[in-house]
Amino acid sequence: MLKRNRVVIIGGGVGGMSAAQELAERGYSVEVFERNTQYVGGKARSVNVPDTNTQLPDKYLPGEHGFRFFPGFYKHVTDTMKRIPFRRNDGTVNPNGCLDNLVSTKRVVVARYDKPPIVADANFPRSLSDLEVIVRDLHGPLDTGLTTDEEEFFAERIWQLMTSCRARRDGDYERLSWWDYMEADRFSKAYQTLLVAGLTRTLVAARASSASTKTGGDILLQLLYTMMTPGKANDRVLNGPTNDAWLDPWLHYLEDLGVDYHLGHRVTGIAMDDGRISSIEVVDEDGDSREVTAEHFVLATPVERATPLITNDMISADPTLADIKTLAGSVSWMNGIQFYLNENVKITEGHIIFSDSQWALTAISQIQFWEGYELGDRFNGKVKGILSVDISDWLHTKYKGTLAENAEPAEVKDLVWDQIKRSLNVGGKTVLSDEMLEHWYLDRDIRWNPLESRDEDIEPLLVNTVNSWVLRPEAVTRIPNLFLASDYVRTNTDLATMEGANEAARRAVNGILAADESDQPLCKVWPLSEPLFFAPFKWMDKRRFDAGQSWSGRMPRAMELALIPWSLGFAALFFTRSVISLIIPEK
Repeated sequence: MLKRNRVVIIGGGVGGMSAAQELAERGYSVEVFERNTQYVGGKARSVNVPDTNTQLPDKYLPGEHGFRFFPGFYKHVTDTMKRIPFRRNDGTVNPNGCLDNLVSTKRVVVARYDKPPIVADANFPRSLSDLEVIVRDLHGPLDTGLTTDEEEFFAERIWQLMTSCRARRDGDYERLSWWDYMEADRFSKAYQTLLVAGLTRTLVAARASSASTKTGGDILLQLLYTMMTPGKANDRVLNGPTNDAWLDPWLHYLEDLGVDYHLGHRVTGIAMDDGRISSIEVVDEDGDSREVTAEHFVLATPVERATPLITNDMISADPTLADIKTLAGSVSWMNGIQFYLNENVKITEGHIIFSDSQWALTAISQIQFWEGYELGDRFNGKVKGILSVDISDWLHTKYKGTLAENAEPAEVKDLVWDQIKRSLNVGGKTVLSDEMLEHWYLDRDIRWNPLESRDEDIEPLLVNTVNSWVLRPEAVTRIPNLFLASDYVRTNTDLATMEGANEAARRAVNGILAADESDQPLCKVWPLSEPLFFAPFKWMDKRRFDAGQSWSGRMPRAMELALIPWSLGFAALFFTRSVISLIIPEK
């Protein structure tokens, strides 16, 4: 294939690798510079846990920055995965590449202190056992601790989100915190924990008091819409460690396409000349620096690493880049810890949310989804299960008088383990015991600073705070040959995730194609899914919004009558799809 203009990508995380793939598939010459010396994929990576290859030199326990979660509404990153070839151990090839390495979970458990867990389906019912869970919950109401008034108010607020027009969400709800929108101060601790703080802390590591309702509401609706869609998986995970099932095959595919991917190379400066990026300065593992030139440059680093690279000359050429420095302060921590057990304790067939945990813990028992993955030849040969845990509140809430950020790694392990046991071992039942624990691993991004008696996170996570959309840049900058491909870029996804980074990369590549007046096809970019059923309600709300009126759940009488056949038609369609999904379940 004829190579087109040369593109240099700064950063080899999901955004950088996504941009590299789209460009290389379109014939561009691509070079990627990644500061990590061993792993690709940025925060999505899994790692070899140090000193656990005690039986065989290449057999380590698998660790990770945090467990991977692929909601059913993801479209961008899964489309990319579908084009990454994957060969199984038996020599056969996945028809849909790495996408076929995603498997669906079945349940989600909300574990609480001194109370029985709440068990729910993760997807629309697709089997008799799924229906049994729903019928059991209807027969014996869940002990949530919520009052009827709280449940009804929450439902009303969700209906308001569903029926609000896009302009209202982008305007009013962007300036309103999730806590205030849900009027959390009016209600009980159970309401605040289960329905308000739980969503923002466990999904995006943000505080409900500062997280934007636009972002939190949009993501919650996407999860709900997917869950209510017959035959569609709402919660998917990889069938092996991330590197094995996705990132390593991805790197091999990029290299086969001709991408030069440089590990252990830090970009220390960006130079401009005549209003364009002229070169970057790159330092390798040995400390040697060199100047690299190209026709186009893609900045694909996280926001806090992009900030020091943005010069005054760049800001003069594009003043919106100055806002990136402001955004760099809107980061929090969401890091993982893995517990390696001598029993394969499943707990549930999916994710566990520890709703009462002060450090906002979520977890998943991984081996049940890793068919054929052997643990017996790793570490001491006793490990049979892996409980992978994400810690989402390091900075605000104390457990036993300690913030997570002020705990040394061993103390982090002890206090996380204690919160988990306290949540699972209820009603005289012992799910986890100290005797089960063989080893543990805390994400290597957490570094203990003895001088300040606190941890440091070298790879924090961007959180979307109230009214921060105005600060976020477009993927195409005013500098003609500079493009942005990271999760702080304005996207439909609007969340610091793999999906957001991939969408940003697609937008950056489309900008390059436009700049080159290329005849290659544009990268596809999807909007968030909105069921057609709500269109009349949104139309009515748009009229109210344009007239300066607040949202109202009341409809004109004539419109209410017109909605009767509209609703009946959708009910019939929903019933038909539901029956089909039960007869022919999704594979």
